[in-house]
Amino acid sequence: MHHVDILHVIGDTPLVELRHLSPRPGVHLFAKLEGRNPTGSIKDRIVREMVVEAQRDGRLSPGDRIIEASTGNTGIALAMVGRALGYPVRIVIPENVYPEIPRTITAYGAEITYVPSELGVKKAIDVARTIAADEGWFMLDQFSDPVNIRAHYEGTGPEILAALPHVDLFVAGLGTGGTLMGVGRRLKEANPETRVIAVEPHPGYQVHGLKSLADGFLPPLLDYNVLDGKILVRSGHAFRGAAQLIQREAIFGGVSSGAVLHGALKAIERLPRGNVVLIFADSGWKYLATDMWTQPPADHEEDDLDDVIWW
Repeated sequence: MHHVDILHVIGDTPLVELRHLSPRPGVHLFAKLEGRNPTGSIKDRIVREMVVEAQRDGRLSPGDRIIEASTGNTGIALAMVGRALGYPVRIVIPENVYPEIPRTITAYGAEITYVPSELGVKKAIDVARTIAADEGWFMLDQFSDPVNIRAHYEGTGPEILAALPHVDLFVAGLGTGGTLMGVGRRLKEANPETRVIAVEPHPGYQVHGLKSLADGFLPPLLDYNVLDGKILVRSGHAFRGAAQLIQREAIFGGVSSGAVLHGALKAIERLPRGNVVLIFADSGWKYLATDMWTQPPADHEEDDLDDVIWW
């Protein structure tokens, strides 16, 4: 198939059944492999839509510069989209992101501004907004832009339903809330009985950089009425889930994929039968140096893991 450019490759990711991880015959697990997007994560979807929408309504013009706060994949996605469309990009990130994140952002030619680890993504957002206001950058603002939700409502959700018309349980990681809100609403329209489960770091842990919302940052896009439950996951469990995923299913998922798998297996403990869809938000290539797939962390190593933002 011929594509116009790299941005047209985004989406239409495969839905793959996890035949070896289901705890009982009547329960069918399906993983949406978002690592198949151009930069290897689900964030390509929202960044493309937010940039295109900003161009369409005149907020973004040729020659403008784009800035965004990110803990990882959105920054990489924006660096790629900016390179493809000719916009200079600057990403504001906490210092304790995994080192492959800034390396990849830099490879695309984007600029990086760091904020202290202990101040987290909330400070990164504040810094990005200040720079945008003072220096005339266009702020993408994944945490507040409803286009984030729409990208999943119009894209990811319908793709899932086209491949699997009946979904009983949907499980995804909680970051901006865009995936859970957009896909969750679309699935509930098709089947009001569909349950939507968020996977979030255990309080005090930094799996997705929001410190389990403990730093006072509540994603503006998040509507708890769409959620039917929330499962807390420690970083060590996320690592072990990623190892389990590659060992049992030969799927090379990132840390958040391991967290979602761990959360989903807990969510279905009392589920007698049904179709369960898991979002695997990225692949594992960025995290190869961790050895998590061949040497899952020992208990005494888990505290060190929780000093790094993984989602």
